[in-house]
Amino acid sequence: MPMQKMKDDRPLILLADDDPSIADTLAPFLERAGFHVLTVSNGAAALDKVHSHRPALVILDVLMPRMDGREVLRRMRRENLWIPTILLTQVGESSERALALEEGADDYLNKPFDPHELLARARAVLRRARPGERSLSTSWALTALDLSLDRRARRASLSGETLELTPKAFAVLEYLMTHPDECVRRERLLEAVWGWEYPAGARTVDTRMAELRRALNDNPEEPRYIETVPAEGYRFIAPVKGE
Repeated sequence: MPMQKMKDDRPLILLADDDPSIADTLAPFLERAGFHVLTVSNGAAALDKVHSHRPALVILDVLMPRMDGREVLRRMRRENLWIPTILLTQVGESSERALALEEGADDYLNKPFDPHELLARARAVLRRARPGERSLSTSWALTALDLSLDRRARRASLSGETLELTPKAFAVLEYLMTHPDECVRRERLLEAVWGWEYPAGARTVDTRMAELRRALNDNPEEPRYIETVPAEGYRFIAPVKGE
């Protein structure tokens, strides 16, 4: 069944969260942003609506009654339902991100969050979506030009030669490649790679970025892979393919 849109052609978002204050606030906000929003308050209902409505995007709270968001996501992926999905979590550790992506999430956001940030993530995920196919975030092998990333082996290679990267530099590269053509702020990289528990600052991100550029032989003035967005962050500009 193809993803469902409403008669006015607005993409359908399924929002699953058992906190009424979040649903009551987010649903009208997303409606004003150009989406139609269907809300449910438990995981079992979310899975039912996924089957019956095939939304363009699913936003799942992790902690819900009857079935938690992670289990909903696992069941979707086992059924080869590659509908773009964002998890809402309540723990800001980098391990949460790794777990979310391993289970097939396209992105995740920590509570509490700014609704505008969720909207930006939702639009970015939808731009990257390939109907009926695995997203880049759920692909284990990524390629861009002559750069290859093996996410299971935690190994990157350039023109067939293995790159010697620190674990954090690899994680930064992985995040950028799974979010191509998207301006990623330093703060977002800190959250995703280091986690809130790590006392790191923006210079930490810049240090790892310099390491990546040296390894990739990527000239920041004429980049092939990573572009600096002044006063904002970084963008991975090479086309990425996933397997």
